[in-house]
Amino acid sequence: MTDKTLLVGDVGGTNARFAIARMIQGRPVLEHHESFKGADYPTFLEGVKAFIDGCEVKPSGGVIAVAGPVTDGAIDLTNSPWRVSESELQTLGLNPVRLINDFEALAWGAPVVPANELASLGGPEEGEPASAIAVLGPGTGFGVSALARDIHGNEIAMPSEGGHACFAPGDAVEDEILRILRRRYDRVSIERLICGPGLLNMHRALAEIEGRETHIDDPAEITKEALENPRSHCGHTLARFCAILGAVAGDIALTTGARGGVYIAGGIAPRILPFLQASPFRERFERKGRFMDYMKAIPTHVILHKHAALLGAARVAFAEAG
Repeated sequence: MTDKTLLVGDVGGTNARFAIARMIQGRPVLEHHESFKGADYPTFLEGVKAFIDGCEVKPSGGVIAVAGPVTDGAIDLTNSPWRVSESELQTLGLNPVRLINDFEALAWGAPVVPANELASLGGPEEGEPASAIAVLGPGTGFGVSALARDIHGNEIAMPSEGGHACFAPGDAVEDEILRILRRRYDRVSIERLICGPGLLNMHRALAEIEGRETHIDDPAEITKEALENPRSHCGHTLARFCAILGAVAGDIALTTGARGGVYIAGGIAPRILPFLQASPFRERFERKGRFMDYMKAIPTHVILHKHAALLGAARVAFAEAG
């Protein structure tokens, strides 16, 4: 057991989560969890300071995962007004401290999530052990990462901004969705459809295609009605959302060579899990033409662990702290 006490964080476009991490018997253990909305604090630094002030034992260093690209040790969150740098965090007594992309943290965390905190979306139970894994998922935005692995057990996380790659329609209805959204956005990325706000974009586009009006302006309302009545217009929207998520997950698996498995993270998938499992997700995941057999051999899972990104951040923090 190490006596190091480290700070780990997971900061998204809406919520911030922090914990204290210790290494016990070779595995990161999280303690003193705290979560709050980003709007509760005017600046990122104030939020981190408030958490540290409430800790009985002050952390000596740490790693904070953030929703957006980290450039030269600084972050300007994609879907939040918060900005922060590693040098600012050092003023709180954190040294060493690192900022990493939130889905980079999830790539490190996915392999250490207990099996009972994963839910299958189809495919075999396990993938190829020395192959890459991909982690992706919708929340306030759409995150993408991968973990490259080799036969010697070496691993390296590959953060990306894959959620901002172009949306590729899979049928005539999706051609029309793209046409409609292009009027508004010009360039339509995956994140314009597969995230919370994207669900609303999709619902409005489908209403226009079907020649009907919709007065819904909250993605949560779409999800609620879809789960209560899968045959409703909202149910059709959520089914299309799941289908496109499956197609995107399959494209990312092909791009990263993720024969070790694909993990769906983010806040939405666990909340709609039974619906997602019954949806066209896996059919669209596998529907890759000549590579259908390749896709059938890749397991797909939803991460149910609420603090998987914190686990990943802890792995990086202890590696950095030595």
